[in-house]
Amino acid sequence: MSVRGDSARYRGEPRRDSLLTARFGTGEQALLLVAMATGTRATPGAHRAAAEACHWIGRAVGRSHARLVEDLRAGRRGDLKSGLHRLTDRSLGKLRASAAEQGVDPEEYAAGLRCLLLPADPECRTRVFFGVGPGGLFRLRDGEWQDIEPQVAEIKGEPVVGFGSPPSETPDGDRLTMDLGIPTPPSPYEPAPEPPREPFRFRTSVARPGDTLLVCSGGLADPLRGEPELGDYLAERWSRPEPPGLAAFLADSQVRVKGYADDRTAAAVWEA
Repeated sequence: MSVRGDSARYRGEPRRDSLLTARFGTGEQALLLVAMATGTRATPGAHRAAAEACHWIGRAVGRSHARLVEDLRAGRRGDLKSGLHRLTDRSLGKLRASAAEQGVDPEEYAAGLRCLLLPADPECRTRVFFGVGPGGLFRLRDGEWQDIEPQVAEIKGEPVVGFGSPPSETPDGDRLTMDLGIPTPPSPYEPAPEPPREPFRFRTSVARPGDTLLVCSGGLADPLRGEPELGDYLAERWSRPEPPGLAAFLADSQVRVKGYADDRTAAAVWEA
C-alpha cells in the first residue's frame, strides 16, 4: 500500500514514496522482495528518485536471488548482512550516477530505501529487513506492538563510505594531524569528499504463527510511534483471526492522525 499524504494532496504534488513487490525464482526456491523508497522532501524529482531506487534494488536482488535464498535457508546472517549491504550501496550508487547524468544535485535526487525479503519455503521462518534512511519496522505479537527498527547505535561494522574519518592521534596520544587553520586545497588526484551517507540498517526476525510484521515509511511510522491511540486501533484491527482484505488494509493504513500529513507506504506480513 502506498498513498499520497494530506500535504501532497493539498498542494497537488506527486507522491514521494514508491513501492515495489517482486518475486524471483519458482517453488520453494523463490524469494519475495518488498522495497519502498522515499524521495527527498521539497525537491522536484523526489518521486522519480524513489521509483529509481526501487528499480535498482529490485534488479540487484533479482540477479542475486539464488545465493540469497541459500543464505536464508542456511541461516548465514553475516553473509546476508554483508551481501545486502553491497547490493544496497551499489543501487544507491547508481542513483547518484543518474543524478550526475541529469545534472542534478545528488543530495536532492536521493531516496531512503527500506526492504523486506521473504523466502517462499514454508520451513524457513527467517524474515530479513535491510535498507537506509528513516521509517519503521514493527512486529505485532500477542496483541502488542514491538518496535524492532534497528537503531543507529546498534549498527556494527565498518562505516559506510563517506561516513566518519580516521582518528587524529594514536592510542598513545601522538598527534597524526595538526590543524594550523589553513584550508587544504583539494587534490587533483582524489575526488572531492562526499557528504556523510545514512548508515546501513539490517535485522533478521524469526516468525511465529500469529505474528504480523510491518515495514513502513516515515509517514506511518511517525504517527505509530507518536500517537498510542493509532497503535491500539491497528493492533485491535490486525490481531483478529483472519487478516484484513486489501480494501480494509488500505483503509486502516490511511487513518488520519492530526499533525501527520506525509505520504504513507506500508507492507504487512501475517504469519500463518
